[in-house]
Amino acid sequence: MASTPTAEEKTKLETVPYREDDKLGPLGAKVSALHDPKELRSALLQAFHEAVQSAKDAVAAVDRSPTDAVHSARKGLRRARAVLELVAGALPKGERKAVTKALQEARRALSTVRDHAVAPETLGQLPLGDEDRATAKRVLDNAAEALPATQEIKQLLAESAARAAAQGEALEAALPAEIELDTVLDGIRGVYAEARRARRGGKRSKQWFHSWRRRSKELGYQLDFLCAHAGPRIHAIHSEIEGLSDTLGPAVDLVMVRDFLETHNQGISGDELEHLQSAVDAQLGDLMKQTRKAGRDTFSQKPKKFAKRIAKAIKRDLTPPDEHHDDGANGDSTAS
Repeated sequence: MASTPTAEEKTKLETVPYREDDKLGPLGAKVSALHDPKELRSALLQAFHEAVQSAKDAVAAVDRSPTDAVHSARKGLRRARAVLELVAGALPKGERKAVTKALQEARRALSTVRDHAVAPETLGQLPLGDEDRATAKRVLDNAAEALPATQEIKQLLAESAARAAAQGEALEAALPAEIELDTVLDGIRGVYAEARRARRGGKRSKQWFHSWRRRSKELGYQLDFLCAHAGPRIHAIHSEIEGLSDTLGPAVDLVMVRDFLETHNQGISGDELEHLQSAVDAQLGDLMKQTRKAGRDTFSQKPKKFAKRIAKAIKRDLTPPDEHHDDGANGDSTAS
């Protein structure tokens, strides 16, 4: 004859169907900000402010290296724009355009200094003949005379950082109290779509190719944000995008050099300039072809499918291991 359960045993039996990890996740585990709309808003704003802060910090680094300072500032401003695109769907259209325009202007103010830093190294690495090498040196000599002084660079950096910081305040005021993960996924889908379109356009247009690199960088920064709140599957996708973006760099530098030659060709004959440009174009054409081929698989998916891939990777990353096992037993395959 079965014995009557004690009070302690009754308590245990009553609590079995209501495990805490079913309701709240494993005890002691921190819920990802991606699952909490208020926390997600806070994390996105923090990411934006940190990006702007890196642009501010660049001002103090000018005396050590103007080149590094400008690079850090432009990188911070690009990252800020990437975060802005993550919340674009939650912003009034006018506010979104205003912040985007301000960030673009802040970066463009530093473009000339950036070009002066990159052109000598890029031209120095090109396999040029003696005549073209001499022409390139004359271009660089002309450019050196137009290079802004350190104090002017510092002023440009300070103005750009201040402009971006003001947009951070505007963004905080305009965002709703909660940001859903779907809004973030829509932002990623939009940037991926722009990058994919630019890759196609880059087959014949150098400016489209340059746009492909810009959007790819922003997509990488967006995935970098997700990496802080997800797991290895998101990290793998981020590495794929970041690796491709890095391969686009040398070709984009050559696109910039072509414009640089047009700007600083004083005292150089048309024939000399054309010959040097042809040498640059030969290298650029090969690189553009190679990198477009390298990026074909990465951008083969349609934007909606890519966004679903990201959503699935997040879900898998944030699902407790025992539930992964259950999914596998039920035949649910969610590999990214």
